[in-house]
Parts: sequence; C-alpha cells; structure tokens
Amino acid sequence: MIDLYFAATPNGLKAKLFLEEAQLPYRAIPVSLSKGEQFKPEFLAISPNNKIPAIVDHAPADGGEPVTLFESGAILLYLAEKIGRLIPQDTHGRAEVLQWLFWQMAGLGPMAGQIGHFNVYAPEKVPYAIDRYARETSRLYGVLDRRLADRPFIAGEFSIADIACYPWIVPHEAHGQDLDAFPHLKRWFESMATRPATLRTYEGVENVYAPKQAMSDEERKVLFNQGATVRT
Repeated sequence: MIDLYFAATPNGLKAKLFLEEAQLPYRAIPVSLSKGEQFKPEFLAISPNNKIPAIVDHAPADGGEPVTLFESGAILLYLAEKIGRLIPQDTHGRAEVLQWLFWQMAGLGPMAGQIGHFNVYAPEKVPYAIDRYARETSRLYGVLDRRLADRPFIAGEFSIADIACYPWIVPHEAHGQDLDAFPHLKRWFESMATRPATLRTYEGVENVYAPKQAMSDEERKVLFNQGATVRT
C-alpha cells in the first residue's frame, strides 16, 4: 500500500495520475494547503520542503522498511522503477524519458506555476510579470508542440514524461495559452484526457486555478508568505 499525501495541484495530480495508470493500491491523504497542514510536524517528517505530493511506500521492492519520498519527479521515477513500467529499460529510451521529465520539473512546471500565480492569485496585477511568464510558458508549449509533431507521446511510448507534463497543460487557460496555437500539443492533450486513468484522476477534482473568492489574510499568509524569514 502507498500513502499519497495529496492536494489537487498539478504536482499532486502527477503522482495520483501515475498511481491510477499503474493501478497500484494507494490511499489518498488530503493535505489542506490553505489551512497550513503542510507545516505539521508529521508531514514535515515526510516532506521537509513542506510541499505536496509526498508518499510512503509500505511495500518497497527490497522488502525493507517503508520508503518516504517527496518531490513529484522523484516520486514518478521511483514508482516507475519499482514496477518496471512507464520508463524504458534500454539506455537510449530511458535517457529520452528522463530528459523530458527533468524538462518539465525545471521549465514547464515552474514557469506555468508563475503565470498561474500572477494571473489568478496575486493580490494585484503586475503586467511585467504576467507578460514575462506568459511568454516563457508559450515558448515551452512550443517546444512540446514541436516534440509531438511526429510521435504520439513525448518519448515515443507512453511514459512518466507524459504523466509529468499533462497536469501542467490542464490549466492552460489560466496560464494564458490557447491550445489551438499548438496543434500537435492539442492532439496529445486530447488523447491524454480520454485515458481511463486520467478520467479517474480528475473525477471530482477542484480546479485550483478557478476564480476564487477573496482569501483571508491568514490563508494568504499560509499559502504565500509561509512564515519564511528573509535573509539579507
């Protein structure tokens, strides 16, 4: 059994989508970010960066003690290696998947997350930030569109690269992107959306980028200030 510490953000949905695709038994444990549950000591013991998702694998492949893991990319790679699927075993195929997994982690996710923040959550509109991150997200969409021009999935065969990227394309409207401008990406996105595992993953899931009622000062502090000390 795998415990999945989860909130319905793109990174959280990546881990859930993998578990549904792999049909691994898991228990979803909700973590309310707006209530600050990510700062509870018991969660920090699993995810010291106070971010979701995190997992506890109670049946690791070596039969040893439970494995705790945070960071969505590390979780996808660990689970794919555990089951021997969704990542190729040959050197070239594995390299293809890994470079696109890390591309999502280092580029698509952070940039899309920034434009999502400034478009939806920021208390005031910052035109420079909105323009900067919308442009960079558009550039990254273009990279993915070109990649998908001659193949059905990002690394040829369906893999953790697709699982990692899809949840970051779901909120494309909130990210200021029109999929009609990226026809190959749109074809892949629509194919991904109809997969049974995707349908199960997103059933009843709240759209975290939907227009929100005004946050309380406490919620804003928890989500964005996070009690961090600024060092100079």
